[in-house]
Amino acid sequence: MEDIQQYFEQMQEDRKAKALVVHDLVLALYPECTVSMKYKMPTYESTEGWFSIGNQKNYWSVYTCSMDKIDGYLSRNPDTKHGKGCLNFRKRDEVDLEGMKQVIQHAMDGK
Repeated sequence: MEDIQQYFEQMQEDRKAKALVVHDLVLALYPECTVSMKYKMPTYESTEGWFSIGNQKNYWSVYTCSMDKIDGYLSRNPDTKHGKGCLNFRKRDEVDLEGMKQVIQHAMDGK
């Protein structure tokens, strides 16, 4: 987990605080998940699916494998910047933790 800690330590403070809340949420929901660096970002894997947190140039993101994993979050938070299966958070963006919990569960449970 040292490489995971280093990854978060290198993030800008405002991003790091929010990303660590999501990191802690994943670990609370899936304490038995495997955590490793894949595609140069922390990736959390269960037997059914995966979820990743990434740090980009102008934002930080969470990644899942498809759009249907993030649809619920986007219906609750339609102004959230996103791509196919990822949510992007800029400095001013807040994270809807209840919505994020659903994203994590859909991604990790493969549903």
